[in-house]
This record gives sequence, structure tokens and C-alpha cells, in this order.
Amino acid sequence: MPHVVTQSCVGDGSCVYACPVNCIQPSPDDPAFELAEMLHVDPRSCMDCGACISACPVDAIKPHTQLTEAERVFTGINAEYYAVPRERPIMAPLRRRLIVKDRGEPLRVAIVGSGPAAMYAAEELLTVPGALVDVYERLDRPFGLVRSGVAPDHRRTRRVSRQMERIRDHDRLTLHLGVEVGRDVTHDGLLQDHHAVIYAVGAASDRRLEIPGAELPGVLSATQLVGWYNGHPDHEEDAPDLSHRRAIVIGNGNVALDVARVLTQDPDALGDTEIAPYALQALRESRVEEVVVLARRGVEAAAFTLPELVGLRATPGVALDVPDAELASVDPGHAKGDLLRSLPAPAPGDRRIALRFLRNPTAVVGEGTVEALEVERTAIGPDGALVGTGETERLDAGLIVTSIGYRGLPVGDLPYDAARGVVPNAAGRVVDPATAEPHAGTYVAGWIKRGPSGFIGTNKGCSQDTVAALIDDWNAGVLGSVSVPVVRPAASEGMRRRARLRALAGQAFAGRR
Repeated sequence: MPHVVTQSCVGDGSCVYACPVNCIQPSPDDPAFELAEMLHVDPRSCMDCGACISACPVDAIKPHTQLTEAERVFTGINAEYYAVPRERPIMAPLRRRLIVKDRGEPLRVAIVGSGPAAMYAAEELLTVPGALVDVYERLDRPFGLVRSGVAPDHRRTRRVSRQMERIRDHDRLTLHLGVEVGRDVTHDGLLQDHHAVIYAVGAASDRRLEIPGAELPGVLSATQLVGWYNGHPDHEEDAPDLSHRRAIVIGNGNVALDVARVLTQDPDALGDTEIAPYALQALRESRVEEVVVLARRGVEAAAFTLPELVGLRATPGVALDVPDAELASVDPGHAKGDLLRSLPAPAPGDRRIALRFLRNPTAVVGEGTVEALEVERTAIGPDGALVGTGETERLDAGLIVTSIGYRGLPVGDLPYDAARGVVPNAAGRVVDPATAEPHAGTYVAGWIKRGPSGFIGTNKGCSQDTVAALIDDWNAGVLGSVSVPVVRPAASEGMRRRARLRALAGQAFAGRR
């Protein structure tokens, strides 16, 4: 098998369009793309050209001869996706090219937020000749979850920031750091200076754990803990209590496993990452020996992805533990179940991550701070619904982290769907939920548009759809004119250097003719 997609895949689809034989699936036009845990190379069709390697922003694709021992499992994962033949076109269908009407003035768009959805929207807008983009970020550093949400030891996944930096450095994009809409600028003010505003502010809050005792000190959300060890300025003070031998993570998605891994692995392995220095020092002094990760449902419904599990089981110094009884109902051939059945034996001195399924938290116990979590064992009823068994247990712990999902917050005076935690929209156009009338010039992209689903790369297609709607409105004359004179951004040293290199390349080419 010439090439293999590995753990760090962010699913932006760049490799799909680079492949000359369409052997990487699912493609962005496939309904399965948004829910896919990763992309897969067809071993029977790959022609070993290497185009996908150059296209991947996070170096997730390797020739099979260069896989590490821990990565070799991905050879089977890629091949298994094609065990059942799937029809596909000779080439992946390309997205509709933006056709932009010349209105005698450059398109000017403000984007609020600078995470993946925002930067992908900017990238698409910058394909419009002459378009000018202003990106407004309330923090003093850009790129949102790429920097503050990805685990520090996911080094290759974090390389997607290089793609964000390339977009940021475009000479028609201006990045405004430390600017908060509602405090420093207003929505109406942005619309006076721009034809449109795109809000790509993500899902900034967590779903709350609604059980007795959840408000006790020692209960943190995943957003707080991840923000703390990634140095997010909003969470520098959210230091966890690491003095107890056991911590508990409620929820078993990828973020939950990231938290468990960061709390248990050798801190020296994090020394060369972008982890906050104060967090690294706290982890060096930590007494945590075990992290219990709880899920309400069984292994078959596990929220973590297969690539995340592969990476976790290969973490040095960390023993992954799942009792055989937890796997008894999982049929052979279930990918996650098979991996959990074949866990390596723990080594002396290993810290432990215990995956426990079919357990529902019922109460946090403690006098003034967290002391334990009470849980009830659950079962799946005949109709597939979760039911309590009445069997309970108490897990002593000094730290409880809730990782049960994210939730978007209201955005200024824009309409808000409290049930879904999103801004009501139609194809990215913000609409009045009562009348379905669009708010002129106002758009959304990313999680605040569709809810917290998918991965980093999933935001690319989402943002492209929003920009396509914006361009349709521009062409239809829905977006009014802007009277503010156009001031092109001053050229940075990087821009001037690129211009010099282009000029030198042109001279060299002319000399060869």
C-alpha cells in the first residue's frame, strides 16, 4: 500500500482534490464527509504519486514504508474502509467556482473571530479579485481552537496553524488583534465600513453537568482545563487540583481522551510542546496516578474516534485499562472493540487511564470541595434507550472534568436559538427565526452556524458555503455600497520579500528564453 492517512488527519479535503485518481475518501461532496473520523487511501487505486503528501496541511499522509510501529495499524484502517466496494467518480467533483459580478468597487468583508472557520472563510473570499478582508479577534493572538483547543502533544495536528498563517499573511487581509465586537467596535459600525460581516466565533461554552454537587470547587469543564494548559488568557487562573491520586473525566470524546492523556503522561514528553510553562510545572508536581474516563453508553457508541484511540494506546508511560466485561457485548470486527481487546500489558510505573462504559454520574460528593463522584450503572433497553440498573458505585477523586459537549453563546443582538446554541441561519445567512427574513449583510460560519460538530477541516466546506451565499447576495445587489475609501494594507517585510522573490523568478525565467 503506497500511502496511508494517519492519526493527525484534520479532514479538510485538500488531499482529495490533489489526488489524480480520486482514491482518497470520503470526498467533501459525500454526505458521510462531515461525520467521517478521518479520510482513507484506497490501497488498490493509489498510484504512489505523492500529491496528497504535498497537499496535506498537517503531514498526516505517509508512504507505508515510513510508518512508525504505532502508525502501522492505520494501514489496516485505511484498507478496511474499502472492504465493501464503493462507487465513485473518476475525479472528485470540484466545488462551484465563485462567479463575481464587477460592481465597480472592491468587495469588503469583516470576519469576527480568527479560528479555522474564520480563516477558511477569509481564504475563500481572497479568491475574489480585489476583495479586502478584515479579521477581528478579541484576544492578542489568532487562530482560536487551533492554538487553544488542540492538545499540546498533537504536534502534527497543530501544524494546521501554518496554513492559517499563510492566509493571515495575504496582502489583502488585515488582522486586528485585541478588538472585541460590542466593546471596541459595533456590528453597525462594521457594516458601515464593509459590505458584509461574517461571525465565526465558535461555541465558547460547555454543556453543563446538571447533577447535585456539580458547582463544587474541583469540578472543571474541559474548556477550562484545556484552556489552562494551552495558556488561554481566559483560563490561566483555572488551575486544577492535582493533589489526589485519581481524577475523573465525564464524557469520552476526543477532548476527554486528550485531557486524560495530558494528566497522565510523562511531563518531560510535553517539554518541547506549546504547553503553558505554568501548566507544565504543575504537571511535574502532580500526584495524579489514574484518570477514569466515564461514558453513559457502551463501547459501540464511544464518542472518541479511532485515530484518537490509536494514539492514546501508544502513549509511552500510560497504561490503558478496559475490563473484559466491558467488551463482552462488542462483536469481533468492531474496530474500536478490537483495539481495546489487544491493549499492551502495563509496564511497572505506568500511570493508568481507565475507560469505563455504561455509567451515569448522579452526584458530586464533597464538603467544600470535590471528594468523590457517585455513578449508576446503565444498560441499553430493547428500544435502544438508556436505562438505569439501580446498581451504584462511588469513585473517590480530587478532580472532576466535564467533557460532555460544547455550546454556542448569544452573539450581540443577533437572533439566537437557545435550544441548539446557534445563530439561526439559512445557508449561512443570518435570519429572523420568526419571519425567516435575512439580516442584511450578516452571515455565520463554523460552530455558531451549525453547532459543535465535525473536526478542524470540516469548517472549510462550511465556510465556503457561507461565502458562496454572500457572493450570491453581492451579485444580486442585496449588499449595499460602502462609502469609506479603500486603503490598501501597508506591505509587511514578508510581503515585500515575496514580491522580490517573484521578481527574481521572473527575471530568471526571462533569461532562459
